[in-house]
Amino acid sequence: MDLPNFWVALGLTLFAGLSTGLGSLIAFGARRASYRFLSVSTGFSAGVMLYVSFMEILPKAEGALGRALGPAAGPWWAIGAFFLGILLIAAIDAALPHADNPHEQPSEDETAALRSGAPAVPRSRLRRMAVLTALAIAIHNFPEGLATFLAALEDPGVGLAIAVAIALHNIPEGISVSVPLFYATGSRAKALFLSFLSGLAEPVGALIGFGLIQLLSPGSGPSPALLGGCFGAVAGVMVYISIDQLLPTSRAYGRGHDSILGLLGGMAVMAVSLLLLRAA
Repeated sequence: MDLPNFWVALGLTLFAGLSTGLGSLIAFGARRASYRFLSVSTGFSAGVMLYVSFMEILPKAEGALGRALGPAAGPWWAIGAFFLGILLIAAIDAALPHADNPHEQPSEDETAALRSGAPAVPRSRLRRMAVLTALAIAIHNFPEGLATFLAALEDPGVGLAIAVAIALHNIPEGISVSVPLFYATGSRAKALFLSFLSGLAEPVGALIGFGLIQLLSPGSGPSPALLGGCFGAVAGVMVYISIDQLLPTSRAYGRGHDSILGLLGGMAVMAVSLLLLRAA
């Protein structure tokens, strides 16, 4: 792991997290027809994340664990870490109420209310909804931030691709965040600010996760076994996000084959980018 890449990795993670605010801007000003862009872009993001998880990050996990634990045991531990990452993010999703889960897409009536300024939630529920939504965003963004940060720390080129994919993922998430926050505050400006603020959980999660890794591996840096386990879990988190969140979102906002075109486009761009980076 190349520690001189620390600030590059942190900057990419910050960029990915703050893109939630772009979702707020779209929610306040976009019409339904323009949501087709979200369909293609989130499908593209899913393609990038799926391709890089299976073709780049999971092999890195197998290689690191193979060096640490042997060529026979390493792949088994990598697959175990992969499914552990899936179980982690699935447990986070299951623990959050449906109405307060930022990965559940808002209805057309809700986004229309954002643009018209007509609140549709009783005043007694507004504060609770805002608190729960902010907490849900923070919990979800922690593992996403760590995934972006670790990938960029190991390989800035791969980290950039993942940061862009996470940023595209966070745009529709920002739309979902803006709905309850606008209802809670009655202010578009506050909803926009809090949407940006919720994205800071990604770099915070990255720093906390990196700090824990450093504590577990003092002196010479993270051991191959620990690093391989982290990469396996990161691949699992990214695959879950793609299948459970990005692809359903892409289909919800688009029409026809928008979703699959975005997916294949993301895979193709990621494949060509990795080949060009290796040839350079």
